[in-house]
Amino acid sequence: MDTQALNRIADALDRMAPAPLAAPDFAAAPAFVWHVEPDRLEPVKQVNRVDLDLLVGINRSRDTLLDNTRRFAAGFKANNALLWGARGMGKSSLVKAVHGTLQNEHPDLKLVELQREDMGSVARLLNHLRAAPHRFILYCDDLSFSHDDQHYKSLKAVLDGGIEGRPENVVFYATSNRRHLMPRDMIENERSSAINPSEAVEEKVSLSDRFGLWLGFHPCDQDEYLAMIDRYCASYGVSVDANTLRAEAIEWQATRGARSGRVAWQFFVDLAGRNGVHIA
Repeated sequence: MDTQALNRIADALDRMAPAPLAAPDFAAAPAFVWHVEPDRLEPVKQVNRVDLDLLVGINRSRDTLLDNTRRFAAGFKANNALLWGARGMGKSSLVKAVHGTLQNEHPDLKLVELQREDMGSVARLLNHLRAAPHRFILYCDDLSFSHDDQHYKSLKAVLDGGIEGRPENVVFYATSNRRHLMPRDMIENERSSAINPSEAVEEKVSLSDRFGLWLGFHPCDQDEYLAMIDRYCASYGVSVDANTLRAEAIEWQATRGARSGRVAWQFFVDLAGRNGVHIA
Protein backbone atom coordinates (compact mmCIF):
# COMPACT_ATOMS: atom_id res chain seq x y z
CA MET A 1 0.00 0.00 0.00
CA ASP A 2 1.43 3.40 -0.97
CA THR A 3 2.07 6.31 1.39
CA GLN A 4 -0.86 8.36 0.11
CA ALA A 5 -3.31 5.56 0.85
CA LEU A 6 -1.92 5.16 4.37
CA ASN A 7 -2.24 8.92 4.94
CA ARG A 8 -5.87 8.86 3.80
CA ILE A 9 -6.63 6.01 6.19
CA ALA A 10 -4.92 7.85 9.04
CA ASP A 11 -6.88 11.03 8.28
CA ALA A 12 -10.14 9.08 8.20
CA LEU A 13 -9.38 7.51 11.58
CA ASP A 14 -8.58 10.94 13.05
CA ARG A 15 -11.97 12.24 11.89
CA MET A 16 -13.75 9.24 13.39
CA ALA A 17 -11.94 9.50 16.74
CA PRO A 18 -10.68 13.07 17.24
CA ALA A 19 -7.81 13.58 19.64
CA PRO A 20 -8.84 14.48 23.20
CA LEU A 21 -8.71 18.14 24.05
CA ALA A 22 -6.01 19.52 26.29
CA ALA A 23 -6.70 19.98 29.99
CA PRO A 24 -8.48 23.28 30.70
CA ASP A 25 -7.33 26.24 32.72
CA PHE A 26 -8.48 24.96 36.11
CA ALA A 27 -8.13 28.44 37.61
CA ALA A 28 -10.86 29.74 35.29
CA ALA A 29 -13.83 28.10 37.08
CA PRO A 30 -14.72 26.52 40.44
CA ALA A 31 -16.18 23.37 38.87
CA PHE A 32 -16.03 21.22 35.76
CA VAL A 33 -18.07 18.48 34.09
CA TRP A 34 -16.28 15.56 32.42
CA HIS A 35 -17.46 14.59 28.93
CA VAL A 36 -16.20 11.95 26.53
CA GLU A 37 -16.04 11.59 22.73
CA PRO A 38 -13.88 13.59 22.73
CA ASP A 39 -12.54 13.72 26.28
CA ARG A 40 -12.90 17.19 27.73
CA LEU A 41 -13.54 19.07 30.96
CA GLU A 42 -16.21 21.72 30.51
CA PRO A 43 -15.94 24.63 32.98
CA VAL A 44 -18.96 25.55 35.11
CA LYS A 45 -18.82 29.21 36.07
CA GLN A 46 -21.87 29.14 38.34
CA VAL A 47 -22.59 25.95 40.29
CA ASN A 48 -26.25 25.16 40.98
CA ARG A 49 -26.30 24.84 44.78
CA VAL A 50 -27.83 26.08 48.01
CA ASP A 51 -26.04 27.47 51.05
CA LEU A 52 -24.88 24.92 53.61
CA ASP A 53 -26.94 26.64 56.34
CA LEU A 54 -30.14 25.86 54.44
CA LEU A 55 -29.67 22.09 54.73
CA VAL A 56 -31.73 21.08 57.76
CA GLY A 57 -31.93 17.72 59.51
CA ILE A 58 -28.60 16.30 58.30
CA ASN A 59 -26.29 17.91 60.85
CA ARG A 60 -24.09 14.88 61.52
CA SER A 61 -23.51 14.10 57.85
CA ARG A 62 -22.97 17.80 57.13
CA ASP A 63 -20.33 18.23 59.82
CA THR A 64 -18.55 14.96 58.95
CA LEU A 65 -18.31 15.72 55.24
CA LEU A 66 -17.30 19.33 55.85
CA ASP A 67 -14.48 18.30 58.21
CA ASN A 68 -13.26 15.61 55.80
CA THR A 69 -13.28 18.03 52.86
CA ARG A 70 -11.59 20.81 54.81
CA ARG A 71 -8.71 18.49 55.72
CA PHE A 72 -8.41 17.41 52.10
CA ALA A 73 -8.43 21.02 50.86
CA ALA A 74 -5.66 21.86 53.33
CA GLY A 75 -3.42 19.17 51.82
CA PHE A 76 -4.03 16.30 54.25
CA LYS A 77 -5.24 12.78 53.54
CA ALA A 78 -9.02 12.36 53.44
CA ASN A 79 -11.51 9.55 52.92
CA ASN A 80 -13.67 8.85 49.91
CA ALA A 81 -17.31 9.25 50.89
CA LEU A 82 -20.51 7.42 49.98
CA LEU A 83 -23.66 9.43 50.72
CA TRP A 84 -26.51 6.93 50.62
CA GLY A 85 -30.14 6.77 51.58
CA ALA A 86 -33.54 8.36 51.05
CA ARG A 87 -34.31 10.25 47.87
CA GLY A 88 -34.50 14.03 48.06
CA MET A 89 -32.80 14.37 51.45
CA GLY A 90 -29.89 16.52 50.30
CA LYS A 91 -27.12 14.11 49.35
CA SER A 92 -26.01 15.86 46.17
CA SER A 93 -26.91 19.27 47.62
CA LEU A 94 -24.56 18.62 50.53
CA VAL A 95 -21.59 17.81 48.27
CA LYS A 96 -22.06 21.01 46.28
CA ALA A 97 -22.75 23.12 49.38
CA VAL A 98 -19.61 21.88 51.16
CA HIS A 99 -17.52 22.74 48.12
CA GLY A 100 -19.10 26.20 47.97
CA THR A 101 -18.49 26.80 51.68
CA LEU A 102 -14.77 26.09 51.32
CA GLN A 103 -14.23 28.04 48.09
CA ASN A 104 -13.13 31.32 49.67
CA GLU A 105 -10.87 29.55 52.15
CA HIS A 106 -9.38 27.20 49.53
CA PRO A 107 -9.79 28.60 45.98
CA ASP A 108 -7.71 25.75 44.54
CA LEU A 109 -10.36 23.22 45.57
CA LYS A 110 -12.29 22.22 42.42
CA LEU A 111 -15.43 20.15 41.94
CA VAL A 112 -15.47 17.74 38.97
CA GLU A 113 -18.70 15.92 38.09
CA LEU A 114 -18.48 12.50 36.45
CA GLN A 115 -21.55 10.74 35.03
CA ARG A 116 -22.02 7.09 35.98
CA GLU A 117 -22.18 6.04 32.33
CA ASP A 118 -18.75 7.63 31.76
CA MET A 119 -17.13 5.67 34.59
CA GLY A 120 -15.20 3.60 32.05
CA SER A 121 -13.18 6.70 31.12
CA VAL A 122 -12.19 7.54 34.68
CA ALA A 123 -8.55 6.48 34.24
CA ARG A 124 -8.13 9.09 31.51
CA LEU A 125 -9.80 11.71 33.69
CA LEU A 126 -7.51 10.90 36.61
CA ASN A 127 -4.48 11.45 34.37
CA HIS A 128 -5.71 14.99 33.69
CA LEU A 129 -6.30 15.68 37.38
CA ARG A 130 -3.10 14.05 38.61
CA ALA A 131 -0.99 16.50 36.61
CA ALA A 132 -2.81 19.66 37.79
CA PRO A 133 -1.65 21.86 40.70
CA HIS A 134 -5.12 21.84 42.29
CA ARG A 135 -7.15 19.62 44.58
CA PHE A 136 -10.27 17.94 43.21
CA ILE A 137 -13.51 16.56 44.59
CA LEU A 138 -14.47 13.99 41.97
CA TYR A 139 -18.23 13.66 42.29
CA CYS A 140 -20.68 11.12 40.85
CA ASP A 141 -24.40 11.54 41.52
CA ASP A 142 -26.85 8.63 41.73
CA LEU A 143 -24.19 5.92 41.48
CA SER A 144 -25.43 2.33 41.23
CA PHE A 145 -24.78 -0.83 39.22
CA SER A 146 -26.86 -3.63 37.78
CA HIS A 147 -25.77 -7.28 37.98
CA ASP A 148 -24.21 -7.25 34.49
CA ASP A 149 -22.71 -3.76 34.68
CA GLN A 150 -18.94 -3.75 34.28
CA HIS A 151 -18.46 -0.07 35.17
CA TYR A 152 -17.87 -1.06 38.78
CA LYS A 153 -14.41 -2.28 37.77
CA SER A 154 -13.48 1.23 36.68
CA LEU A 155 -14.66 2.58 40.03
CA LYS A 156 -11.85 0.66 41.68
CA ALA A 157 -9.37 2.91 39.86
CA VAL A 158 -10.84 5.81 41.81
CA LEU A 159 -11.16 4.07 45.16
CA ASP A 160 -7.97 2.00 45.16
CA GLY A 161 -5.94 3.46 42.31
CA GLY A 162 -4.31 0.22 41.19
CA ILE A 163 -0.52 0.17 41.02
CA GLU A 164 -0.27 3.97 40.73
CA GLY A 165 -2.59 4.65 43.63
CA ARG A 166 -5.35 7.24 43.68
CA PRO A 167 -3.93 10.68 42.89
CA GLU A 168 -3.01 12.49 46.08
CA ASN A 169 -4.95 15.54 44.91
CA VAL A 170 -8.25 13.69 44.26
CA VAL A 171 -10.99 12.55 46.64
CA PHE A 172 -14.12 10.76 45.43
CA TYR A 173 -17.64 11.52 46.67
CA ALA A 174 -20.62 9.51 45.39
CA THR A 175 -24.33 9.65 46.15
CA SER A 176 -26.63 6.66 45.87
CA ASN A 177 -30.04 5.46 47.03
CA ARG A 178 -28.39 2.09 47.74
CA ARG A 179 -25.94 1.34 50.49
CA HIS A 180 -24.29 -1.45 48.50
CA LEU A 181 -24.54 0.20 45.03
CA MET A 182 -26.56 -2.65 43.51
CA PRO A 183 -30.16 -3.81 44.14
CA ARG A 184 -30.67 -6.26 46.98
CA ASP A 185 -32.68 -8.66 44.77
CA MET A 186 -29.75 -8.90 42.35
CA ILE A 187 -27.40 -9.65 45.23
CA GLU A 188 -29.71 -12.44 46.44
CA ASN A 189 -30.18 -13.82 42.91
CA GLU A 190 -26.44 -14.11 42.36
CA ARG A 191 -25.99 -15.76 45.75
CA SER A 192 -28.66 -18.36 45.02
CA SER A 193 -27.37 -19.25 41.55
CA ALA A 194 -23.62 -19.20 42.18
CA ILE A 195 -21.43 -22.24 42.73
CA ASN A 196 -19.70 -20.37 45.52
CA PRO A 197 -22.35 -17.97 46.85
CA SER A 198 -20.07 -16.03 49.20
CA GLU A 199 -17.67 -15.14 46.39
CA ALA A 200 -20.24 -14.50 43.67
CA VAL A 201 -21.18 -11.01 44.79
CA GLU A 202 -18.41 -10.11 47.20
CA GLU A 203 -16.48 -8.16 44.56
CA LYS A 204 -19.43 -5.89 43.81
CA VAL A 205 -20.80 -5.56 47.33
CA SER A 206 -17.33 -4.78 48.69
CA LEU A 207 -17.22 -1.62 46.61
CA SER A 208 -19.07 0.13 49.43
CA ASP A 209 -16.42 -1.05 51.88
CA ARG A 210 -13.81 0.86 49.90
CA PHE A 211 -15.40 4.17 50.92
CA GLY A 212 -13.88 5.43 54.15
CA LEU A 213 -17.03 7.40 55.02
CA TRP A 214 -20.59 6.08 54.86
CA LEU A 215 -23.05 8.88 55.47
CA GLY A 216 -26.68 7.78 55.78
CA PHE A 217 -29.66 9.98 54.85
CA HIS A 218 -33.06 9.01 56.18
CA PRO A 219 -36.61 10.27 55.54
CA CYS A 220 -37.48 13.39 57.55
CA ASP A 221 -40.41 13.69 59.92
CA GLN A 222 -43.01 16.44 59.74
CA ASP A 223 -41.24 18.76 62.17
CA GLU A 224 -38.02 18.58 60.14
CA TYR A 225 -39.95 19.12 56.91
CA LEU A 226 -41.59 22.26 58.32
CA ALA A 227 -38.27 23.46 59.75
CA MET A 228 -36.73 23.27 56.25
CA ILE A 229 -39.49 25.48 54.88
CA ASP A 230 -39.15 27.95 57.78
CA ARG A 231 -35.40 28.19 57.07
CA TYR A 232 -36.06 28.92 53.39
CA CYS A 233 -38.62 31.59 54.27
CA ALA A 234 -36.26 33.29 56.70
CA SER A 235 -33.34 33.18 54.29
CA TYR A 236 -35.23 34.59 51.30
CA GLY A 237 -37.45 37.02 53.20
CA VAL A 238 -40.81 35.37 52.53
CA SER A 239 -43.32 36.40 55.20
CA VAL A 240 -46.46 34.26 55.56
CA ASP A 241 -48.87 33.71 58.46
CA ALA A 242 -47.50 30.77 60.44
CA ASN A 243 -50.78 28.82 60.55
CA THR A 244 -51.38 29.34 56.83
CA LEU A 245 -47.83 28.31 56.02
CA ARG A 246 -48.11 25.13 58.08
CA ALA A 247 -51.46 24.13 56.57
CA GLU A 248 -50.30 24.72 52.99
CA ALA A 249 -46.99 22.92 53.54
CA ILE A 250 -48.72 19.84 54.99
CA GLU A 251 -51.27 19.80 52.16
CA TRP A 252 -48.42 20.06 49.62
CA GLN A 253 -46.55 17.04 50.98
CA ALA A 254 -49.79 15.07 51.31
CA THR A 255 -50.49 15.44 47.58
CA ARG A 256 -47.04 13.97 46.86
CA GLY A 257 -47.22 11.18 49.38
CA ALA A 258 -43.77 11.94 50.77
CA ARG A 259 -41.75 14.36 52.86
CA SER A 260 -38.18 15.26 51.96
CA GLY A 261 -35.86 18.20 51.50
CA ARG A 262 -36.68 18.17 47.79
CA VAL A 263 -40.43 18.36 48.46
CA ALA A 264 -39.84 21.20 50.95
CA TRP A 265 -37.86 23.15 48.36
CA GLN A 266 -40.52 22.55 45.67
CA PHE A 267 -43.19 23.89 48.01
CA PHE A 268 -41.06 26.93 48.83
CA VAL A 269 -40.47 27.68 45.13
CA ASP A 270 -44.25 27.70 44.63
CA LEU A 271 -44.76 29.80 47.77
CA ALA A 272 -42.13 32.36 46.78
CA GLY A 273 -43.62 32.72 43.32
CA ARG A 274 -47.12 33.28 44.70
CA ASN A 275 -45.73 35.98 47.00
CA GLY A 276 -43.72 37.75 44.31
CA VAL A 277 -40.31 36.85 45.74
CA HIS A 278 -37.43 36.14 43.35
CA ILE A 279 -35.13 33.27 44.27
CA ALA A 280 -31.54 33.79 43.19
